[in-house]
Amino acid sequence: MGCTFALTLAGYRARVRAAWDVHIAEVAVFAEPTAHATMVSPGSFEPERHYYPRVLNAQLHPLVRYLLTLGNERIAERYSHLHPEADAAAVRAALSHVPSRFRWGGADLFLCATDQGHRRVVLIETNSSPSGQKSLPLYHESNEQGGYRVLMERTLVPMLRRRGLPNGGLAVIYDKNPMEATGYAAAMADVTGEPVWLAKMSDRADTPMARVDEHGVLHVRDAKGEWQPIRAAMRYVTERPWNRLPPVMKTALINPSLICLAGGRNKAVAAKAYDVHNAALRSTGLAIRSPETIWDVTQSEVPLWVERMGGRAVVKVPYANAGQGVFTITSPEELAAFRAQEFPYRRFIVQALIGNSGWSSVSSGQRLYHVGTVPDRHNNIYVADLRLMVGAGPNGFYPVAIYSRRARKPLTATLEPGVPSWGMLGTNLSVRDAEGGWGTEPERLVLMDERDFNRLGIGLDDLIEGYLQTILAVTAIDNMAARLVNTKGRFRHRWFASFNPDRVLSEEIV
Repeated sequence: MGCTFALTLAGYRARVRAAWDVHIAEVAVFAEPTAHATMVSPGSFEPERHYYPRVLNAQLHPLVRYLLTLGNERIAERYSHLHPEADAAAVRAALSHVPSRFRWGGADLFLCATDQGHRRVVLIETNSSPSGQKSLPLYHESNEQGGYRVLMERTLVPMLRRRGLPNGGLAVIYDKNPMEATGYAAAMADVTGEPVWLAKMSDRADTPMARVDEHGVLHVRDAKGEWQPIRAAMRYVTERPWNRLPPVMKTALINPSLICLAGGRNKAVAAKAYDVHNAALRSTGLAIRSPETIWDVTQSEVPLWVERMGGRAVVKVPYANAGQGVFTITSPEELAAFRAQEFPYRRFIVQALIGNSGWSSVSSGQRLYHVGTVPDRHNNIYVADLRLMVGAGPNGFYPVAIYSRRARKPLTATLEPGVPSWGMLGTNLSVRDAEGGWGTEPERLVLMDERDFNRLGIGLDDLIEGYLQTILAVTAIDNMAARLVNTKGRFRHRWFASFNPDRVLSEEIV
């Protein structure tokens, strides 16, 4: 019986993988790289091109649906009721705040517990081009475009009314994740009623499809080789966008590369932004909760800080993305492996490691450990994160998408000698292939549907806490971005170089 079940399960997994490979091939055809941008017309949105296959037939969990439709007033009332230490007016102000530049963001969160068993939603990092739309089941069956359309209607359309935009069309520019990039382009075309340019803007492309002129206006190359001006665009350029897109531009972007430098792709500056914002929030009872972070650390100084945290820490290349450049250090062997590598950048950050209750970092704050998933039928508990995506419009913030990812291997009570810790602690689905391209591991995706959601063991108040943590982080980075621009609207390059002392990064900025 057991053997038959195993064969059946293996066959099922093989069919799922085969269906996934076919789906990826279809997406590749839809967004096949060419020497020029392609035009996406209204009416071209096809759900199977913009969602993971298993998402299409999934039913959104009622609790998640409830959060997405609850509204900020009721969320503020609930949070203030459970947190009497927080000023109610400050909670409402945070939710209704309208950021000046950071209008679309996502946060990676961990549900943790302290040594006393108190639960905490902890912010790990903020993303200025977050994935997530392709992973969320529809919360309105009549709207097949889901969060793609919501973001266009509530964030892009108000931005298009802004004065001073250059003449030109609309575009989506990207360097990875064609599934969502094409979905945004199709939804943008439907909402605005005009065709939208779709241009891949890869790092160091031989024949670029997009460029920025000396006036700060984005242009895309059409099929005739002519450059078409763009008045507004959705940016899904994630890898070092600052070496192709200037921090300040005439073309309106969701989001400008300035946001990446201010913390959306720069973990070192993000940590500084959180500290500054927490200082401003001190009297309100609100705070961004994140692991203790030491920034601007040279590679030779890393062992000192790892030792200070009890021999267990997380070392990160501050400017990497998609789970790359992250090293969990739990043994002398893992520390030696990190020290043996060569990196293009000269500065790192060292964070307190969140592990199991018996082997987390010793930091200046409370020691934290992963709550993890509900034990499966083998009594295995897995580390899982929570990605919460938000948008912002004229009335403040709103939730857009939620999903979760689990680690490859179960979390163990003790660390086995010689066993890498990343398999237990790393949750990102993106992986690099041998050619330097991007792949994904969708089997570790945890959907917010009626089947998967219960495995996370979280409730509505955890989701509300995660929503508020995301908003506070986005606001902190938006405020930091304002500090990086002078009174004439120009990027403060010298000031940034002193604030983020990494010469290699500074030389990359357009």
